[in-house]
Order: sequence, then C-alpha cells, then structure tokens
Amino acid sequence: MKKILLLLVSAALLGACAQDRDHVLKVYNWSDYMDLTAIPEFEEWYEQQTGEKVKVIVQTFDINETMLSKIEKGHEDYDVVCPSEYIIERMLRNDLLLPIGDDFGDTPNYIREYLSPYVRTCFDKLDCGGKNANDYAVGYMWGTVGLIYNAKYVTAEEVSTWNVLRNPKFDGKIFLKDSARDMFCQIIIYLHRDDLAAGKVTVEELMLDSSDEAIAEVEAFLKDAAQYAAGWEADFGKDQLVQERGWISVNWSGDGVWSRDQAAPLGVDLRFALPEEGYTMWFDGWVIPKYARNPKAARYWINFMNRPDIVVRNMEFTGYVSTSAAPEVLEAFIDEKYDPINLSYFFGPEADSVNVDPVLYPDLSVIEKGGLEHDWGERTPLLVEMWSRVKGDNANWMTVAVVSVFLIALLAFAILSRRSRKRKHRRS
Repeated sequence: MKKILLLLVSAALLGACAQDRDHVLKVYNWSDYMDLTAIPEFEEWYEQQTGEKVKVIVQTFDINETMLSKIEKGHEDYDVVCPSEYIIERMLRNDLLLPIGDDFGDTPNYIREYLSPYVRTCFDKLDCGGKNANDYAVGYMWGTVGLIYNAKYVTAEEVSTWNVLRNPKFDGKIFLKDSARDMFCQIIIYLHRDDLAAGKVTVEELMLDSSDEAIAEVEAFLKDAAQYAAGWEADFGKDQLVQERGWISVNWSGDGVWSRDQAAPLGVDLRFALPEEGYTMWFDGWVIPKYARNPKAARYWINFMNRPDIVVRNMEFTGYVSTSAAPEVLEAFIDEKYDPINLSYFFGPEADSVNVDPVLYPDLSVIEKGGLEHDWGERTPLLVEMWSRVKGDNANWMTVAVVSVFLIALLAFAILSRRSRKRKHRRS
C-alpha cells in the first residue's frame, strides 16, 4: 500500500510540476532502499544551500536491467539513479552518464570527506571503457555474497566451501540464488581454488573470465548442485530459512543479518559465512544519467546522501551497509558483544581493532579474498543462455513444492517481514 501511495503521489506531483521541471528532482531507486522521511529534509536543506526550491519525486525498480532499459531505450529523464556496479560499467561504456563533480561551493562536501577510500579503490577497478567510475558514480550501499545457514543442521566447516552446494547430505535443503551472475562468480572461484591458493590467479582476474571454457565448467557444477536444490530464489530464501524449510541459502550479507535477527526470537540459529575459497562483493552507487533534466539537484542529492546522520538512518532503515567511512557511522554500529576485528581498510588505521558485526563489515583478512563482479558486455547473452540450460535441465518437484508453499504463506509472512524493509535486489 505504501508503494502504491508513493506512486500515486509521484504521478500527481509530476503532473503538477510538468511546467517547472527545473525544480523537480526525479530519483529512481530500489524499493525500500532509503528512509523516505529524509526527502523533505533534503528539500529544505537544498533550498538553504542553493536558495532554490526543489520537489523530489521517487520512483522504484526491482531489477537493474529494467532501470537500464528505460534510460537506454526510452531516454527517461531521471536525474539520479542507483544501479549496481556491473550496470555502472555498462552505462559508462555506452556513454549514458554525466560526471558528478565535487564543487559544492560553501556547502560541505560529504562525498570527498567521508566516502571510504576502500570504496574508491574498488570503483577504480571497474571496467568502464577507459573512464574512471569514481568520476561518474558515488557508492551508496555495499555487501558480500555468501551463505546463510542453520547452525543446528550445518557446521561452520561445511559452509567454509562453496562445494557444500552439491553435498547430498543437504538434499532438498539448499536454496540457490536466482541470479546467474552471482552464482557464476562464486562457482568460478571455487573451481579455481587451487590456482588461487598457489597465487597463479587472482579473484579479480577470475571475475573477468567469460570464456567458453569457464561457462562450461560452471554450468557442469551448477547442474550437479541443482539436483540437491530446494529451489531457485530471488528474495524468499531467507524467509524459508527463518521458517526452517531450508538450511542453506546463497545470499547477500544484508539478508544474512536480517534472517539472523528474525530467526533468533523463534529459537532458530541462523548464521552467515563467506567460504574460504573466496567470494564476491557488490556495490550500488548513485549516478546521473545523461538525459537528466536537473543534474545540479542530483549532485546535491548524492552529497546529502553522504551526510553522516542521513547515512546512519538509511543503514538502520535498509539493514545494508553504507560506503561512508564517517566516524559517526562506525560509532553507531560499535557493539561490544562482537569480538574486535580489523576494519582499517575501510575506516582508517584507527579502526584496526573495533567491535563490529563481521557480517556487515568483514575483517581485513577476510576482505582480501573478495572480488568485484563485472559486466560481460556482448557476452552477457551467453551467461543468460547457460543459466536457462541449468534451470531448465534441472527443474525438480521440490522447486514447484517450495514455490507453492511460499505463495500460500506469502500474505501471512509479509505482515511479519514487513518490518524488515528489505528491497528485492535483482541482478542478472
């Protein structure tokens, strides 16, 4: 209902402001991916900083490619958008973004002051056709891809490897992520574990491997794993684990925290693990599309989203981790119940021993095993074809059963899970 209301209000405002587009900021974002109460604060803050009025219109998407298609083919005039890292690569290669710049006059530059150097380094690694992503994108949220598991039935040792996905011991208890890119990247890491350990290849190099050989190797592994899968899930796997209808789920770290917290009151011990072979990280970032009509307000929006108090509110609302390294952010998430870990890579040398949830912020020794996923460009259709073969050749009765049960229980469980405020983050 909240989303329908938001769309109706947005449509009404767009109509009213059609003749005054210079004072409208059109934001295209993931569902439930920010604290909407910050919007009127931005409008007031923007007027204070620039002397100009602006009305923010928010529209949402659930799939990266849906957003990209609207901009690429429809030339939609969104002013600021929040795509994932591989889509940022694709947009830059296709000349679809405007540079952000960092001159805000007398307004504090929260981007330059607080954006984590680690995030800048990661964006430096994006393959953008000769362009530097840091000139066109500012990180918003980030996380890792790992395994949520039920500690009652699965040991930490068993989930220390991606090979657990084809362990017959867990037949019918594993949910595979319905994301070709996320699954491919984890499996290619596992298949090259020996070369990684010997230093013959790096995770970053593997993330750029879209060869026919790599596709065939991963396809064989996934077909093997699919015979033990309870189903392919985009967003409901964590719910199934909370209800103990499954024991293992390939998932994102933010959902690992959510499922753990939802399961605890029910006496279900869910945990999140990053396999020792390595894993991938994902980043979402704010960008200004080339068809934007109000790039100035878009730049100020991105700056505002990096203001420490707004960062903390958005993290608390979404359950995901900001790319901001502001001291206030670290302080807000210090929790003495966790053992000290080394977050110097993210917050600076003074954060070499801090008590923070390691699911949100992996320790330095763990983060070094991570890598960034990349856009495959013209070879993307081959990834999609492989994925279709894997799912088509290995569909089983359990998939149908799980989906049926999920749909029946959806309405009831939605009432409980509504508090989670999670967005469906779909990646192809």
